[in-house]
Amino acid sequence: MTEQIQPIRGMSDILPADTALWQQIESVIQRILAAYGYREIRIPLVERTELFRRSIGEVTDIVEKEMYTFNDRNDVSLTLRPEATAGIVRAGISNGLLHNQRQKLWCAGPMFRYEKPQKGRYRQFHQLDVEALGYTGPDIDAELIIMSQRIWQELGIEDVCLQINSLGTPESRAVYKDSLTAYFNRHLDALDADSRNRLQRNPLRILDSKNPDMRALIDAAPTITDTLDAESAAHFEALRTLLDDAGIACQVNPRLVRGLDYYSRTVFEWVTDRLGAQGAVCSGGRYDGLVEHMGGRKTPAVGWAIGMDRLVELYRLSGGALPGGQSDVYIVAVGDEALRAAFRIAEGLRDEYPNLRVETNCGGGSFKSQMKRADRSGAVVALILGEEEVAGKTVNVKLLREKSEQRRVAWDDVCKVIGDAIGDD
Repeated sequence: MTEQIQPIRGMSDILPADTALWQQIESVIQRILAAYGYREIRIPLVERTELFRRSIGEVTDIVEKEMYTFNDRNDVSLTLRPEATAGIVRAGISNGLLHNQRQKLWCAGPMFRYEKPQKGRYRQFHQLDVEALGYTGPDIDAELIIMSQRIWQELGIEDVCLQINSLGTPESRAVYKDSLTAYFNRHLDALDADSRNRLQRNPLRILDSKNPDMRALIDAAPTITDTLDAESAAHFEALRTLLDDAGIACQVNPRLVRGLDYYSRTVFEWVTDRLGAQGAVCSGGRYDGLVEHMGGRKTPAVGWAIGMDRLVELYRLSGGALPGGQSDVYIVAVGDEALRAAFRIAEGLRDEYPNLRVETNCGGGSFKSQMKRADRSGAVVALILGEEEVAGKTVNVKLLREKSEQRRVAWDDVCKVIGDAIGDD
């Protein structure tokens, strides 16, 4: 027997029943994004490696350890995208979307990072990314957070908590870096190897350490709010006021940082304790220096990203309902003439009700086996055709989800009967 080809570790299939759940969640999110004026942009899965080295930063685990990078036939270094923000910014610059313009954009799809697979963390994972480019004030920061809150609300997710912080300007953050460097230098013996490396290159990255032995040392470190400049403090206070007006509770977390110089002011995360170690469901912040850093004109920007794999799991844990069956109407057809009639009736129903899910039995089978398939399809109604029905141009209508007698109706009346039974939308 030929050996089966196994899936790549950390890259999972999403099967039809689960895909329906994903589509249900995605449709809610896409409707909300449209209501706030955000438009979809689709970017390549593969970009030049330099894009991510420049945008994410070389002193990061993503770039140093986790990217899927390879040389193409022209010996150009390419990388499967590990996140979407860099690609969206690159697309904005490449296509002239940012010059004297403001853009509200979103992108969704698979991302790739080579890391240890675990619950909520995969090598191919799915992300929804939302960006507002060209906006300077705290109002757009608030809108993005309020919009994310609406997503939780409409999906019925309650076990999430908002954490926010401000990184200030690059100048005030440089003062904080000096203070942080001096602190960790005084405790050099307590640093692990990764943290010692980060100390020389970017001390803010030490605050991201997942080493539990470092927790107490990090908790006692200086906070970035100690060096926050006046303008950033006013921006942060205005954001908190807008969130308070919207009824959104938040927790100021001074350890919530981004380690790269083009991040500024607002950073935030929606976190939960229901997903184990992978507690962040949505992360975002302002990155006013990134567009210029990547070769574009100076452009303020802010955005967030949702880990869709984690959101789907959290939706399940929150009691999110699975979609209904794969069909609304299942047509049972016994015999060749009945099958021909079934196709005509099915197309008539689809013409009348474009959103109706109509499945015609294909592959033959006895009446009993076809009725079993109808039941397994999740359909609300079965339409039953045999020689007798074809001869009389009628069809038997059976409601599958309630106890009632089936009834025979003329072909011309099928659309009205189905509309009454299921709805005409």
